[in-house]
This record gives sequence, structure tokens and C-alpha cells, in this order.
Amino acid sequence: MKISVVTAVMNGRATLPAMLESLKAQRHPSVEHVVQDGGSSDGTLAYLAAHGHPDMLLQSSPDSGIYDAINQGIRRASGNVVGLLHADDVLAGPHVLTWVADALADPDIDGVYGDLQYVARDDPTRIIRQWKAGPYLAAHLKRGWMPPHPTLYLRREVFMRSGLYDTSYRIAGDYEAMLRFLTTGHLRLGYIPQVMVRMKMGGVSNRSFAHLIRKSREDYRAIRQHRVGGVGTLVAKNLSKLPQFVGRAQV
Repeated sequence: MKISVVTAVMNGRATLPAMLESLKAQRHPSVEHVVQDGGSSDGTLAYLAAHGHPDMLLQSSPDSGIYDAINQGIRRASGNVVGLLHADDVLAGPHVLTWVADALADPDIDGVYGDLQYVARDDPTRIIRQWKAGPYLAAHLKRGWMPPHPTLYLRREVFMRSGLYDTSYRIAGDYEAMLRFLTTGHLRLGYIPQVMVRMKMGGVSNRSFAHLIRKSREDYRAIRQHRVGGVGTLVAKNLSKLPQFVGRAQV
């Protein structure tokens, strides 16, 4: 099973070494790294050229935003299975993609996800938030549940059947896509009860108060678009994050 890992990056030189190290350490024998660069000017391209994954497909071209860049990467991917790995993220251990392949050996499953840790940007050994996703139940969508997007790996047929990311969303395109896959796409998900990805705090969705407001508006638009609830679902989605904060735990 060939797994394509898509990275959309723009001026990510500072965090590339850790991300690449975690990807190169994977024990799964067939991994393709599809890198979609938006025109970096900080040495990202030179670093990738010198230190990139052995099976890397690198392209640098303009895009209209993160979801357009991800879509370009997915279109270039050739794997049976496609997942994302942002430049700020790392795979939590060398067996993550093996877990993915083993789970997707079941033909009745379209995709898999696992647990996610958010770590401090200045100290990646300090866990700020631990997202234990739990198994998927359709009824959970009305409570604002979703799988942790950075841990999601899907058969490429899912994108062929249900489409790519909607670029009219600027921040919540991942939430909209997951709702679409799970509702009209009838996505059959498996759960891996392991931490799959460690993600640095401080992403675009919580960069400022204005971003938080826009994120909430886009979340609500997706909720209404896919008829999984209303304002209560949005409130539940945000409140569900509170128990995930675990203080100064260490990796």
C-alpha cells in the first residue's frame, strides 16, 4: 500500500527539519512525500532539495490559500492512501504509517484517524492539549465532534467520490470537507487509539481574535450546509476542546 503524505508549505524552513525527520523515520516501506510550496523565500526550497524525503515530489507555484495548495498536492499524489502533514507537525513515532496501512487493509474502511497532541511552539516536549478522539458515531456530529484532521488518512477514492477541499473556506475548509465526507460521502472511518501527530500551537485558526471569529462563522456555515445542527452544535464543538487541555505534561 503506497501512502502519499501531502505537505503544503509557505516559508516553513524553521520547522521543516523536525517534520522531515519524523517522516523519514517511518517504517512503512512505501511512502511518497508530495510537497506543494507556495513560493517560499526563506530557504525552504533549498532545504527540501538538500534534505527532503527520498521519494519527494516538490512543486513551487502560486496558490490562492492553504486549501488550494492542499488540493494541488492531492492531485499530484499517486498513492492508494492520502494524508496531510503540515510543516509545523510531526508524526508521533516511526510506526504511524504502518498503523494506517494495517487498518486500511480492511476493505470495509475508507479512512482512519487517531489521537492528536498540541505542543508548545517554543518547547515541543510540553503538551498543551491532548485530543483523544474516540470511535466515530454519526450522532456525535450534532455535538460538534470531528476527527482530528492532521491524523486523517483517506483512500484516494474518497476524494474522487466526494471532491477536494472547498477553497471558498479560508480557515474551516478541513471541517467542511470532513462533514461532507461523513454525511453525503458516507465515509466509513476506523479509529486508531494512538497519538499519531504532534502539532505546534498557534495555527492560523487561533492566530488572533479576528481569526477566531472567522473560524466560528465558517464552522457554522459548514454545520448548516451539511445539516448536522445549528448554533448548539457550534457551541458544543468549541466547549468540547476544554477538557483536552492537560497543563504542563511532557512528551
